Amino acid sequence: VFHGRILAQRLVGQETRYEVEVKAPYRRRFPLVSREYLWVPNTCGCPPLLEGGEYLLMARRHVNHEHTLNRILLPDGGYARPWTPREVRLVREAA
Repeated sequence: VFHGRILAQRLVGQETRYEVEVKAPYRRRFPLVSREYLWVPNTCGCPPLLEGGEYLLMARRHVNHEHTLNRILLPDGGYARPWTPREVRLVREAA
């Protein structure tokens, strides 16, 4: 789980590759660097990720059996929602 800002996107075959600036990692099951590629299948039911937008993303590390492919994947059914600062969320909940 991490907070990221979408820098660019590119359609690659049956997937979309997003270049993401990692703003803050929250759960560290695998290490993240300041910029990562996030892969999303084009059939994903997640909301569209817009360039310049900030999101809370729950992705997983995908490594194939040959260990030649190591990437971050937002699978179908993965979690992505627009990010809002905590203070803004608390004010909205109190209203």
